[in-house]
Amino acid sequence: MATRGIQQLQKLYIRYCEHGGSSSTLRTYIQSSPHLIDFATNNPNVKIIVKPRHGHHPYILGEYITGQSKQICVKNVDQKRIKKVMEMLRNTSGRKIVRLGGKAVRGDCV
Repeated sequence: MATRGIQQLQKLYIRYCEHGGSSSTLRTYIQSSPHLIDFATNNPNVKIIVKPRHGHHPYILGEYITGQSKQICVKNVDQKRIKKVMEMLRNTSGRKIVRLGGKAVRGDCV
């Protein structure tokens, strides 16, 4: 998501285990899927960092210009879900969701 024309996502960390079963789909996504290369070419301002992390479940972490970060676990998910997570992290602003106070408004009251 762009705020005032500036892309908010700065870095995208992809962390996985080289031997664990929960990282198997993410490993094949990194090694053989063209989606990661397409994502990198379509978003040249996002730095993609892929690092193994032994003995832990895989996750994708997005760091934003605001200093906020969002981490999403991708253990035992399919490649469509991994692609959706990367797009969701790219399209969000990184800000925390703030609950608005006040009274609820109903539109069906007469």
